[in-house]
Amino acid sequence: MDDNDRKIIAYIQADGRASYAEIGAAAGLSVSAVNERLKKLQASGAVTGFGARVSPAAVGLHVLAFVHVLLERPEHDAGFRAAMQGTPAVQECHHVTGEWSYLLKVRVPTTADLERFLSDRLKTLPGVVRSHTVIALSSPKETPLLPVE
Repeated sequence: MDDNDRKIIAYIQADGRASYAEIGAAAGLSVSAVNERLKKLQASGAVTGFGARVSPAAVGLHVLAFVHVLLERPEHDAGFRAAMQGTPAVQECHHVTGEWSYLLKVRVPTTADLERFLSDRLKTLPGVVRSHTVIALSSPKETPLLPVE
């Protein structure tokens, strides 16, 4: 990945609806060069897709929680990961260092929904020994943009 690719990625992260001409003007490339580079960036997996950023509150997801999860044994990892993949409320699932096995980012409409997720979904999974939940009161900074330049 060279500087031109990084310029393209930075631009489309900020404006995924930009035309190839706009991207090219920002990166100093022709429309055909932008088209070719974007195809290569997608094929390599550097660019994984395009989509809208939606306000969680606008779609009724008012509660943001971070949940640490401890699994009993590594044999439970595959099942746990599969369960998290199939749980829409879990936006992110990270295998972490330290005393916990995983860190989850969870969005739900209400604290009652969070309680149901914890009690009926998470704590019923095989191998889950305990969890620790922190509810975010506000999010002064939250961005999907990566610092590529």
